[in-house]
Amino acid sequence: MERCAGGGAERFALMPDEALAIVGSPIGDLGLLASAEGLHAIHFESARHGAPLAEVARRYAAVAPDAAAGVVLDLAATQLAEYFAGTRTTFDLPLAPRGTDFQRRVWRALGEIRFGTTISYGDLALRLGDVRATRAVGAANGRNPIPIVVPCHRVIGADGSLTGFGGGIDRKRWLLDHERSRPPAMQMSLGM
Repeated sequence: MERCAGGGAERFALMPDEALAIVGSPIGDLGLLASAEGLHAIHFESARHGAPLAEVARRYAAVAPDAAAGVVLDLAATQLAEYFAGTRTTFDLPLAPRGTDFQRRVWRALGEIRFGTTISYGDLALRLGDVRATRAVGAANGRNPIPIVVPCHRVIGADGSLTGFGGGIDRKRWLLDHERSRPPAMQMSLGM
């Protein structure tokens, strides 16, 4: 097990070219999954989709971490620590989310939602060119493997309600409150 630069994270290997770092945050421990290609996922301690963080870490604790993946993990851990400290409003990370072409298109659109703002699922579908695709956009949003960095928490119900979030509504509320307490930043530019 190794330490990751951004806050003393524990790092585990998953596959020969991947590694998992566990970093602390105000919303609980986060599991960052990366390879040399980029950040693949952020796991919450408990989540609606996928295995809980403890299970992911337990599954892969015996394999040595990949050094190239470690560079991405250090960068991600550092930037997340800065985000939670209130000194970062955008992320500049190599991203490598795994999903369908449509899902990746939705996730790129999420990256264009400005820090400290929210939009509805219908607005997001409209940005993608088809307001009738609201449900499909919502499903893709819910499958976003890189929450926080790819800000799916900024999508809310048409009536302003806080609807589904893989990390739970309490975490979504915390993230939105955290961002609203900071000045707005320029739009994110995510390389997916």
